[in-house]
Amino acid sequence: MINIDELKKKIIYRSNYRGTKEMDKLLGTFVQTYINKLSETNLINLEKLLNIDDTNLYNFYTGLKTDFEIESNEVTLLFKNFNYNND
Repeated sequence: MINIDELKKKIIYRSNYRGTKEMDKLLGTFVQTYINKLSETNLINLEKLLNIDDTNLYNFYTGLKTDFEIESNEVTLLFKNFNYNND
């Protein structure tokens, strides 16, 4: 059985410490917006999304070509359609 609180902590950490400041902000804001609204399955899918490298994740977000097919699920659709304001 999955410990949801531990999974959320891991997701929050991974979303804020990516390696590039831009992805830290984008993913940190995305996770902050949705983490408490997601089901266990979607939290697992979010963790998988965060395991994708920054370049492919950014390309996916902006509609550019990725090196591999990123699974289509509720989380990837939320991310793809996430309206991030970099203010």
